Amino acid sequence: MTTLRPLGSSDLHVFPLALGGNVFGWSADEAQSFAVLDAYTAAGGNFVDTADVYSAWAEGNEGGESETVIGRWLAARGNRSEVVVATKAGAHPRFKGLSAATIKGAAEESLRRLGTDYIDLYYTHFDDESVPVEEIVTALDQLVKDGKVRAVAASNISPERLRASLDFAEAEGLARYAVLQPHYNLVSRETYEGPLLETAERAGLAAVPYYGLASGFLTGKYRPGATVDSVRAAGAARHLETERGRAVLSALDTVAEAHGAEPATVALAWLASRPTVAAPIASARTAEQLPALVAVAGLTLTDEELALLTEASAR
Repeated sequence: MTTLRPLGSSDLHVFPLALGGNVFGWSADEAQSFAVLDAYTAAGGNFVDTADVYSAWAEGNEGGESETVIGRWLAARGNRSEVVVATKAGAHPRFKGLSAATIKGAAEESLRRLGTDYIDLYYTHFDDESVPVEEIVTALDQLVKDGKVRAVAASNISPERLRASLDFAEAEGLARYAVLQPHYNLVSRETYEGPLLETAERAGLAAVPYYGLASGFLTGKYRPGATVDSVRAAGAARHLETERGRAVLSALDTVAEAHGAEPATVALAWLASRPTVAAPIASARTAEQLPALVAVAGLTLTDEELALLTEASAR
């Protein structure tokens, strides 16, 4: 039985891999999405991450498709109380920004699509610097007071705005951010490591990094001359052009071979070992892609292996 990890100061405890819902209703249809969700929970997973904007970028979609698929799956399986559902506000085409009214409206729509009366973890998806942190924090606190949200979180926010939000929440006795969702992985460390990580660490926030596998690059399937069938192939393959990307692949291969593990599992295990990180996010389009992701729960890397990966990724 995998030990669940606490999510910062919240009372939520999660599997050490969050299942990314960005593909549901986009590159994975409903049947595929249900199969992935079933396989994830069968492996002990309990933490599903989505957003109201997923997947408004796809032709014919308007946003909310992922939440709708997850809501139908929760209803079909009758397992709502067993799954920690995280979603986000601020980027949906009809609910852009973080004014109090927008946050309230976006939350109601997310609850409707998810077919639930509460959201476990509710993120501000992208900070809206046109809105004072006082307004944002107060609006989120009201959702908690109303029982519609259990814990609040932030993604894509500056260290200064994060600190100001935490300070205001503490001073006023309001719900404070418990979780931070930064862009963070073996080939992208600069955004998080530094003032943002320091702020999170001081405040006792848990990090739930997105792009944990660098759009699939860290699965190891991207190699010189290889063609990969993925909607994210171009973004992932660019890492092959950098010295850091090639060094990281080499280190991943070395460590993966020592454990008889997949490179993706090793990349996620490195991330899960980093300060503040509770659970990296990774998505799977098919159930066949899932075993390498959930295997992170059973893989412990040695200090030497972690150092090898850290050094390769520091180039």
